[in-house]
Amino acid sequence: MKRWHAVGMKTLTDHQARFEDYLAKLATAIGHADRREPLRAYLSGLLLPGERKSVEPMAAKIDPKRLQARHQSMHHFVATAPWEGGVPLQVARNYALEALERHGPIQAWVVDDTGIPKKGRHSVGVARQYCGQLGKQENCQVAVSISLVCPTQSVPAAYRLYLPECWASDAKRRRAAGVPRSIRSRKKWRIALEEMDRLGVEEVPRAPVLADGAYGMVTEFREELTRRGFSYAVNIPGDLSFWAPGESPLPPKRWSGQGRPPSLLRRNARHKPRSAEALIRALPDETWKTVQWREGTRGGMKSRFVALRVRPAYRDYWRRQPFEPEWLLSEWPFSEKTPAKYWLSTVPENTPLEDLVRLAKLRWRIERDYEEMKGEVGLTHYEGRGWAGFHHHGVLCIAAYAFLAAERARLSPPEPVAFLKAAKIPKGFRPRGAPVAA
Repeated sequence: MKRWHAVGMKTLTDHQARFEDYLAKLATAIGHADRREPLRAYLSGLLLPGERKSVEPMAAKIDPKRLQARHQSMHHFVATAPWEGGVPLQVARNYALEALERHGPIQAWVVDDTGIPKKGRHSVGVARQYCGQLGKQENCQVAVSISLVCPTQSVPAAYRLYLPECWASDAKRRRAAGVPRSIRSRKKWRIALEEMDRLGVEEVPRAPVLADGAYGMVTEFREELTRRGFSYAVNIPGDLSFWAPGESPLPPKRWSGQGRPPSLLRRNARHKPRSAEALIRALPDETWKTVQWREGTRGGMKSRFVALRVRPAYRDYWRRQPFEPEWLLSEWPFSEKTPAKYWLSTVPENTPLEDLVRLAKLRWRIERDYEEMKGEVGLTHYEGRGWAGFHHHGVLCIAAYAFLAAERARLSPPEPVAFLKAAKIPKGFRPRGAPVAA
């Protein structure tokens, strides 16, 4: 299907027309008319097929006859141009949600972080730390993200680099990478809360918060979510301690009539909390229930689950009031000898087990998002070293992915970028840094 559009007074497909409208919205958010053309080139480069989405290979596909000028223009736009990423990211998020929410409202906010392997020590934020992509401690950058999950798809809504202490305290490296003076080393869960507050100011509809064990095990993080009015379903390790259903810590000691009246909760050798694993393993077999939470490529995905109402016990001997009861959810796959996963959740007490399981399992969506953004859109391909370039590239990758998500939400089967065509690359072209052919 084709229609007339105001770009060059020529006929455009619906895909092209929507892409032009989307570019116009992003260009307005970024500001300065001179940035519209490099914005178009950069987004097109990210959306076109290709193994490498660093600036030079993208420039070669967009404008091979003027490669050097195009490369310089795109590099300046992403690495040094003074535009803020917050507003374009908001535009991209809203654009995607307009299409995604036709299938249903936001079901969850997913807090996570993603690792980007890097060599050397000069790229901003690089340090030896845990990299989820590699599953081990390695030299990498780590970005904290928040994704919004709808019934059919999800889209990232926040993306911010974690700055390790070795960077925050190194004035020379900070200056070289252009790290703003206001940026300090912050724990990842605090960065996540700050980004959630920003999304709250932008009036993003609230939903339960999901997070993995690195966030879920932090009592302060969970308490801050509750204070902000969010419910949650977060992974936790099996060694966190809880009071069994119906149990609570002992009340303060009786006042002897002298000194200050005791006010802190107590426990003793006969009355003490147990680990999540101990509580769950003590349950009889008939307590477990088989639940299917979604359809997979090989049929329904199901496992055994159980949920208990328990009170967290973390350092409650320094508290005057016990924690409120929460859901302790556990999964014990048929093929495993021990329970495999644990979640803690503050969704309402009358929530059916099936709904609790489906909510907890929604986190898998963003794994697919980041797999596509890293492999197809080029999130990990940026070769610059600066703070601004890292975040500009991240915002533009999310913007490209948001357009893909919106197109997929409209079409079945999806054909999101079939209208984009790469220019013919000159014979013998090899990007800088590419390995020499054998």
